[in-house]
Amino acid sequence: MDQPTAPGVRPGTVGDAPTAIIPKVGARPQSRSATAPAAPADGLLRAAAPAAGPVDPAATAVIPAVTGRPASHPALDSTALMGAVPPVRDTGDGSDGEADSPAEPPRPRRGERVVQLRPEQLDKGYKSVYSELTRPSFASRLRSGVRLTGEVLITFGLVVLLFAGYEIWGKSVIVDAHQSDLNSQLTQAWGPTVAPTTGPTQKPTPPGEGKPIAGLYIPKFDKHWVVVEGVTPDDIRYAPGHYPKSALPGEVGNFAVAGHRIRATFWRLDELRTGDDIVVEGKTEWYIYKVYQSHVVKPSQVEVVAPVPMKPNAVPTEKLLTLTTCNPKFDNYQRLIIHARLDHAQAKSAGPPAELGG
Repeated sequence: MDQPTAPGVRPGTVGDAPTAIIPKVGARPQSRSATAPAAPADGLLRAAAPAAGPVDPAATAVIPAVTGRPASHPALDSTALMGAVPPVRDTGDGSDGEADSPAEPPRPRRGERVVQLRPEQLDKGYKSVYSELTRPSFASRLRSGVRLTGEVLITFGLVVLLFAGYEIWGKSVIVDAHQSDLNSQLTQAWGPTVAPTTGPTQKPTPPGEGKPIAGLYIPKFDKHWVVVEGVTPDDIRYAPGHYPKSALPGEVGNFAVAGHRIRATFWRLDELRTGDDIVVEGKTEWYIYKVYQSHVVKPSQVEVVAPVPMKPNAVPTEKLLTLTTCNPKFDNYQRLIIHARLDHAQAKSAGPPAELGG
């Protein structure tokens, strides 16, 4: 005779005999039978041994015994189907293993030093937390000093690099823009180019300070500037300036011109050598000068721009050109001087001179 099985239990996975029979609530059996053993004296529910025989149809549920499980699953206790009570974990500190109360700060071990952080109250509020643990030492102060010094040096280096970049490339853009304006002013001031007339020529009147008076070319550098009248800082900020008391282009004497030592103007002036060409553009003629001397002098040696250079009292007989600039680069405690002598002149009506590729 087949024994009934619990709902949801597949045949073949449980034993044929039930493990326990739970009687229906409210139906107290009249007498104890072999299939319903008496409750143990300790009051705990025990699983009954498998019993052969008919099952009471009035039972509420039948709990089958676990038998014949696959080899991949370990055998379970008969009480596992009802839920096993997990064992109590022994923590070793005398507690019963229940959930601890909210975490408390660890107690200091014997021999450890504990320093309380004490905020100090002032009139305007609380001072920063201070204790012996945060008290600066010599090593910490040394590290802070080294770090601060490094940051200052890095910042200073960046400022120097930015300033050098402006001096080398930034000013060049500004000077080139002003040179374009000065070139337009010079062309407008000269008007149409006419051939020189025969007979006595009148000495041209120098323009006012800051006004363009001539063009200056150095073919070796492929550079061209408009020369203005005057050598004050405002005059030569964006262009080379003509010393007001010196001769004009093509005249007997010394046509002296000063310029800043920047990339936009006289940066490479020290590269000129004897025999190099310097071309000056006048209103009606081109003047081609040849370099014959270059030297470095003190800023106080103004005799280099005299009508006869280095000879203030001599009477001029030649047509000379002198260029002056600061020396060395990025400093001004010296002056670099370039002297040139007029080689020949050419009318502008004949076109640009050969020295300019004409």
